[in-house]
Amino acid sequence: MAVALVLVLIVVGSVLFHLLSPWWWTPIASNWAYIDNTIIITFWITGVVFAAVVLFMAYCVFRFRHREGNRAAYEPENKWLESWLTIVTAVGVTALLVPGLFVWSRFVTVPRDATEVEVIGQQWQWSFRLPGKDGKLGTSDTRDVGADNPLGIIPSDPNGRDDVVVEAADLHLPVGKPVKMLLRSIDVLHDFYVPEFRAKMDMIPGSVTYFWFTPTRTGTFQVLCAELCGQGHPMMHGVVMVDTQEDYVAWLGQQQTFAQLSAPKQTGSADETTGRTAAPGPEIAARLETVGSR
Repeated sequence: MAVALVLVLIVVGSVLFHLLSPWWWTPIASNWAYIDNTIIITFWITGVVFAAVVLFMAYCVFRFRHREGNRAAYEPENKWLESWLTIVTAVGVTALLVPGLFVWSRFVTVPRDATEVEVIGQQWQWSFRLPGKDGKLGTSDTRDVGADNPLGIIPSDPNGRDDVVVEAADLHLPVGKPVKMLLRSIDVLHDFYVPEFRAKMDMIPGSVTYFWFTPTRTGTFQVLCAELCGQGHPMMHGVVMVDTQEDYVAWLGQQQTFAQLSAPKQTGSADETTGRTAAPGPEIAARLETVGSR
C-alpha cells in the first residue's frame, strides 16, 4: 500500500512541479516558434505516457498485492491488450515524429532572400563577417589565418575585399529580415547559440555548417557557446543586437572592410608605403618651436 501511494505522489508531484515551476524559456525573438511548439507537444505526450505507466504500476502494486489465500492465475496471452498497446504506441510515435519532421524541413530550407552572415568561433571569442556591396562573401582558408588575417580570408579573392569584418565585437542584425548564419571554427568544436533565437548549430573545424532565422523583435541578446570547447568555455560570450533598419545601416557604415583592415598602416613617424617621414601634428610642432627658441 505504501509503495502504491509513493508512486501516485511521484506523478502528482511531477505534474505540479511542471505547472508551478518558475523556470521557463526566455521570450522568443525569432520565427522559430515551431521549435517551441514541437518541444511542448513532445513534452506533453511523454508526460502523459509517464503518468499513465507509473499510475498503472501503482494500480498493479495495490490490486495484486500479497494476500493470504490468493493465488495468481497464469494467462500468458491477451490479444486484445496486445492489439490495443500496438495501436496506442503507433499513434504516440507518429505524434512524436511528425511535428519534428515538419520543423526540420523548414529548418533546412533557407529563404532565397536570406542575407548571409559568417560566424567564426575561436577559443574563446566570436568574430563575424558580412558581405560587402557586391552581396557576396569571399572565400577563406585556414592556411591564410594569421595575426594580420585572423579570419583566414583569401586576399586574392576579389569578392572578399569589400567584406565587412567584425572581429571580437558585437554583431548587429536588422529586424524582420531572414539571416543565414554560416558557421566556421578554426580550432575546436563550438556551437553558436542565442537562447531567444532558439535555432543553433555545431561549428566543426574543416566544415561550414549553417542555420537560419528571422529576428522578430529588436533588443540585445547574449551569445553562448553550447559546446564544451576547453577550460575557457564558460567565458565564451558574445552579443547580437537586433536593430531597426535605420540603426542597422548606421552601424554598418561605421564598420571596416577587409581591404581597409589589410591595407598598409601608417605610423606617427613614417609612411610605410613610401618611407617618407610624416609631418608632425600642430601640437607637436608648437612644442618643437618652443624647445628650439630655448
